[in-house]
Amino acid sequence: MRSRFDLRLMLPAVGVLAISLAAAPAWAQFAGKRSGGFGRGGNVPITVSAQFAAAKDGKPDRLFVTAVIQQGWHIYATTQQPPPIKTVIELAPSKAFWLLADFRAHPAPETIQEEAFPEVKSEIHEGTVVWYAPISIAAGVDPRTVKIDGKLKVQLCDAGSCQLQEPSFTAGLGPGIDVPQTTAPAAAGAPSSPRFNPEAIKKHLAGEDEGTSLWLHLALGFVGGILLNLMPCVLPVIGLKILSFVEQSGHDRKTALLLNVWYSLGMLAVFWVLAGLAIGLNLGWGGLFQHPAFNVFMAALVFAMALAFLGVWEFPVPGFVGRGAAVELAGREGALGAFLKGVITTVLATPCTGPFMGAALGWAVRQPPPIVLAVFTSVGLGMASPYLLIGAFPRLIRFMPKPGPWMDTFKQLMGFVLLGTVVFIFTFMETRYVVPTVGLLFGLWLACWWLARTPPTAEFWAKFRAWLEAAAIVGVAWLLLFFVKFGHQLPWQPFTSRAALDRLVASGNTVLVDFTADWCATCKTLEAFCLNTRKVRELVERNGVVTLKADWTRGDPEVTAMLDRLGSNGVPVVAIFPAGRPDEHMAFIDGYTQAKVLDALEKAGPSKPSAPPAKTSPVRSL
Repeated sequence: MRSRFDLRLMLPAVGVLAISLAAAPAWAQFAGKRSGGFGRGGNVPITVSAQFAAAKDGKPDRLFVTAVIQQGWHIYATTQQPPPIKTVIELAPSKAFWLLADFRAHPAPETIQEEAFPEVKSEIHEGTVVWYAPISIAAGVDPRTVKIDGKLKVQLCDAGSCQLQEPSFTAGLGPGIDVPQTTAPAAAGAPSSPRFNPEAIKKHLAGEDEGTSLWLHLALGFVGGILLNLMPCVLPVIGLKILSFVEQSGHDRKTALLLNVWYSLGMLAVFWVLAGLAIGLNLGWGGLFQHPAFNVFMAALVFAMALAFLGVWEFPVPGFVGRGAAVELAGREGALGAFLKGVITTVLATPCTGPFMGAALGWAVRQPPPIVLAVFTSVGLGMASPYLLIGAFPRLIRFMPKPGPWMDTFKQLMGFVLLGTVVFIFTFMETRYVVPTVGLLFGLWLACWWLARTPPTAEFWAKFRAWLEAAAIVGVAWLLLFFVKFGHQLPWQPFTSRAALDRLVASGNTVLVDFTADWCATCKTLEAFCLNTRKVRELVERNGVVTLKADWTRGDPEVTAMLDRLGSNGVPVVAIFPAGRPDEHMAFIDGYTQAKVLDALEKAGPSKPSAPPAKTSPVRSL
């Protein structure tokens, strides 16, 4: 194992991860389809309407989204923690307005404890709920001509079942709804809501709105950016920079300064991207970690870095330079590595918020786009300032020991710290993605080990072939663990009891029940290749079939009783109940094929909400 930490090929390393997650949007599309079914037409238990009101009486322009939920049903709050699916309000992009803050709910959600989700407190809405948020209509736009399109993503549940609905709405100018105001009244003489025009920006600069100035928040952001370097999320990656400082201590001042400038530009690039997301998508600081695909990608990236630190493989990133000819090489390639390390450092920092940052960024996201960009830039400059200072005055790192064997020990210790960062990412990752992600990390481990088998002195084509083979390993792991699992996932709802199943069938729903267990490898294989497939999903959606998952992992007595009813003492079992005929079901015991499932669904027919219960007949086991 080499004692020098050489990192010249980090870009290809990131490329391997990018290839493995290239289809992430496909499975992320199913990330919200957690346990509920899709709307099946007929009597949908929720109606949605919307309007926006012009600024008046010290209140800003406000958008109102109203949901009326049928009695006996409930939905979850926008702040709900999984496994219940939280409500999401999505607005179509428009240049006519922008959202200034998150939606609030009136009345506030009720907190209850549900049997189906005993590990979390459920925040639910029943009856009528109004979500409201301040908006700003673009300067020169007549509010009477503005139409705001959007949709609501909700999980509706009653005593026996859940379903997903995505009702759309279009909001026009209206009188508004009497709910608490979202912001304090504007200062005398100030506009009721910020406008994207020079006058509004002048008022921000002068501090004539909200009693504070842009300069104050720029200063808060700068100081908060400096302190962000001390946050737990960032400290593991600071080890990269410490090693870099040690190397720079032996180089000329110009080289050190340029590398630190590029490192700082990498930091600023991330802050500019985050500012764009805050302006265009109302995505605040740390918002990227709300997306499962990003969490999986970051866990994989940090894990790959940890393996390199621990000596499993080596990916030289430009910027960590050696002696002799390597110094000349650094002059050509060091900028890319320094920039990339700045990007990684900042991305890892986004789960943390340092002192002063919260106030600055919380204020900024409600302001016009130029103000948002300015405040995010100030935080980035603050975070980068120590490195720019050291780059300009290399004597500041004279306290660092000279390069030597200690660097290899330090590098390996930082590898364990990075593994701790992976564990930290798992703490806020959705539970159902943890096992597939662990599997992906093992595939990545194999890929890195495979790359390490190719000696650094090998010819270009040998290295190129090794990278292709490593990418194939990670890609296959992703396909098996994510695409197969989430790619055509049926809209499963939890099986609760035989009584609930009988009510669904008697009310005219065709129902498919999958009896399975987490420890049943045969169940998982059949589900992946015979049940959760495109053809089965299309037929299920076309016929409005309700799909229930009966989890026998811990020997649920209700599931055991149903298995006894079907004539089985174990899993896998799939049973299909035709609409209105609870005892004319077809059961596949100990195995099934996609063709058999499709044939049984065709025989069962579509859901018929108005169909009366029919005369029962004996069970057919297939």
